[in-house]
Amino acid sequence: MTITLDPQITGNVGLYFCCYKLSLMGWNTMPTTRNARGVDIIAYNKDASKFVGIQVKALSKRHPVPLGISLDKVMGDYWVIINNVTTMPSAFILLPEEVRALAHRGEKEGRISYWLQPRNYCTEAFHEKWGRIGNPQE
Repeated sequence: MTITLDPQITGNVGLYFCCYKLSLMGWNTMPTTRNARGVDIIAYNKDASKFVGIQVKALSKRHPVPLGISLDKVMGDYWVIINNVTTMPSAFILLPEEVRALAHRGEKEGRISYWLQPRNYCTEAFHEKWGRIGNPQE
């Protein structure tokens, strides 16, 4: 059965899936204001001595990730891209510098846009590598 969701709801599913996974690792998670410039999740350890900012991109399928007209919005400590949010969520954990390095620059009718193609992020190096975010107890 295929479920079709509004893009905002797809984003919410990915956001809360990411919070769930981080919580299982021992992080306290706090989603930020949706559609505001900045990271999507602030995660912190038990005594709030360690913080990480996480950008989440949720997709209904294995699609390219739109990055916008500039790579200036690639921020945070980690990027979590989640594919197939309505069926079998699959996460890919990248550093912002990896996102920038792997970004594809496209130009159509004089307009420039950046995309992260699936072949660049759907790799074993990033697949379900939640440990890259670290242990909140360390």
